[in-house]
Amino acid sequence: MSTERSRFDDHDAFEPAEDGKEYALTTVAFPVRAVPDRETTVTVRVPTLAAATADEIGEVVAEDWERTLGRRLEDAPGALPARPDLEAFSVTRGGDHLEVTYRLSPGGPEIAKAIAEYVEGTYVETTIPGYEYEPPVADLLASARMTGRDEPDARSGEEDGTVQSR
Repeated sequence: MSTERSRFDDHDAFEPAEDGKEYALTTVAFPVRAVPDRETTVTVRVPTLAAATADEIGEVVAEDWERTLGRRLEDAPGALPARPDLEAFSVTRGGDHLEVTYRLSPGGPEIAKAIAEYVEGTYVETTIPGYEYEPPVADLLASARMTGRDEPDARSGEEDGTVQSR
């Protein structure tokens, strides 16, 4: 296990937490804790849909969104190039947030980071259009829109990736 901890200590994206057992990922918008052991446990804390919006969310919409998000997130290990085994998975509601927890084998900092990025991306993909979102979700959505605009437009003939207004 000391080797696993040293891999997290040496990784630029992780900082040791105050408790000395966990590591915090610094490269995503949501709080992420990783605990290296025989497997790596990764917990990502995301806001509920109601907490992420300035608008009123109906109970049925919130429940369906949460269920859909959970189903999509359970598939995360299969989407990673390393294909770690999913030893355990849970989505737990805690007031205005959800804690998404994975226990993966093999683990390590790259897998923990990839899982957290998958959670963040899937969260953004499952946001429902038409609502006014609060930070950090609003920031993630704005960044996703800007990234989409920064893609080279095949119709423009520009090969350097320059985006022109139309």
